Amino acid sequence: MKITALIAMGLMANLTHDPIPDISIGSSLPVGDHRMKDVSGKEIALKDVVGQKGLLVIFSCNTCPFVVGSDGSDGWEGRYPELVAYSQRMGVNVAFLNSNEAKREKGDGFGDMQERYKAQGLAGYYLYDQKHVVADAFGARTTPHVFLFNKDLKLVYKGAIDDNVAKAAEVKEPWLKNAISALASGSTIDPSTTRNIGCSIKRVHDH
Repeated sequence: MKITALIAMGLMANLTHDPIPDISIGSSLPVGDHRMKDVSGKEIALKDVVGQKGLLVIFSCNTCPFVVGSDGSDGWEGRYPELVAYSQRMGVNVAFLNSNEAKREKGDGFGDMQERYKAQGLAGYYLYDQKHVVADAFGARTTPHVFLFNKDLKLVYKGAIDDNVAKAAEVKEPWLKNAISALASGSTIDPSTTRNIGCSIKRVHDH
């Protein structure tokens, strides 16, 4: 009995500290019906914007240096327009989600999203994930954190965009681009999981 109780307590402790899941390769698109406001002002559900070959979801923001860059680092955001253009050519639509609920007053509000989308020449959808509902369902942890789904809404790749946040010109492993290319051609995606790197998503229950 004691061992069982200890195991139960351990499980409860884990759930308390880290309640968000890790969705695995092959999982179905979570909360695909959940509607979010796009920077265009339209309400959009992810399942309604899937391309002919699939859907790329990138959790992003306006404030993290891994996204926007910093002294000595390009950041990944400058690669977004080319990535969206490439994805769309391959039949994959792209949705960026801003889930930084705890920073809405510090650069990640809806108006900030609209301004940045325009100023940076971004494309695809940029969706306001209120109270990080979608980020929680995906198990998204960082900005950026990438999830690629096929046309049947099954997860086929998750993790990082590539292997060099600092210098776009020095990327050796364009993991996401390779995954999109493989998805479009029906090839095996390898690797299907890479380690996401970035700032933590600023959830409202974070300290």
